[in-house]
Amino acid sequence: MNTSSPRSDAAPLFPLRPVVLGAFVPTLVFEIGIGAMLPVVAVTATGRGASLTVAGLIMALLPIGKILTDLPAGALAARLGDRRAMLLAGGIAVAAFVTIATTASLWGLGLGVLALGSSSAVFNLARHAYLTEITPPLRRARVLSTLAGVHRIGLFLGPFAGAAVIAATSLRGAYWLGAVASLAVVAILAVVQDEPRSPTPRWTRDRGGRDAPRTSVARVAREHRRLFCTLGVAVLLVSAVRGARQTVLPLWGEYQGFDPEVTSLLFGLSGALDMLLFYPAGKVMDRFGRLWIAVPSMLTMAAALAALPFAHSVASVAVVAALLGLGNGMGSGIIMTLGSDVAPPDVRPTFLGIWRLFQDTGDALGPLVLSGGIALGSIAAGIWVTAGLGVGSAGALLRWVPRYSEHANLTTRRAAAAAHDRDSPGG
Repeated sequence: MNTSSPRSDAAPLFPLRPVVLGAFVPTLVFEIGIGAMLPVVAVTATGRGASLTVAGLIMALLPIGKILTDLPAGALAARLGDRRAMLLAGGIAVAAFVTIATTASLWGLGLGVLALGSSSAVFNLARHAYLTEITPPLRRARVLSTLAGVHRIGLFLGPFAGAAVIAATSLRGAYWLGAVASLAVVAILAVVQDEPRSPTPRWTRDRGGRDAPRTSVARVAREHRRLFCTLGVAVLLVSAVRGARQTVLPLWGEYQGFDPEVTSLLFGLSGALDMLLFYPAGKVMDRFGRLWIAVPSMLTMAAALAALPFAHSVASVAVVAALLGLGNGMGSGIIMTLGSDVAPPDVRPTFLGIWRLFQDTGDALGPLVLSGGIALGSIAAGIWVTAGLGVGSAGALLRWVPRYSEHANLTTRRAAAAAHDRDSPGG
């Protein structure tokens, strides 16, 4: 099956207007704003009179906002179009940041954080659907893994930018930085127009879905229930392991009695290595297939998690942290890429909204598994259960990705090409 035209092969991998300026730059700026906010939400909550428990609940409103909005985000992107949905998400983020910065109540903080979760869901869904539409399948993994890398870089830079603004102003400065960043996203998207449309390649559809019949979320879920109950569960497990990765190092550092600055350095080491592999990972996925990255990534993270309870020194935990970062970075963009592979073009935004619901639910589930282990009196048990989820996710991907994605590996690609040749006129 020829999945790219000669014209698309000759075109640059990252076209300046639609990809770099239309997706990568807005993502970087948007995530810098979110990253500037994340470290100071709990401090802001306690400064407004909240207990640590309430502060934790307010922090949880960000992922809760994503989960609650994933399904409406798909329907919204299908109705408005991907670019308009991103503009709307940027506008909501501006309003949320300004609300937090200008109010002194916990309600204002909580509503703002919840709205930021919702705007993130809409923005992430719309940019995913947009890049899926304009990118040929054999370039898809590199584009989406680079998008994931840009996302990570923004979240990595955000806290440093926020710290500089706070040092120069006050704690509210971090939220004003977020508002300015979100406003810049809106401005970029408003200025950067789409490329003139060429004859539509077969992997695309009308950008806003205006020519496609409206399909409800329930109907899309029902028609693709077998996929969601198999590959969707595999994605949920992958996201659970990744979600746990964000929590496990700080928890283990606290359990071992490390100084906070040591734990921060270990976390930063893992995050820095996480950002190194996004483009090579995408290139391998495009050249050899998705499983060549998805399975090793999850097995690497599972091995690192399984080893963590045996690490008691700073040096040994640093090795585990590095392995976790490399494993996660190796799988950069894999969930988005698989979603793009299996999303039906005629209902793509709605389908991807359901897909992202599995992803975001897994992100929230991972830390809960660790918390459950602590509640039962054994943080090590919680970590080992999470490692088991990593092994299970690798097995589920190995079992189900070839069934639904012709880009799973070279064998499935050749089989799809042979089937296409047989079905084509004169074949």
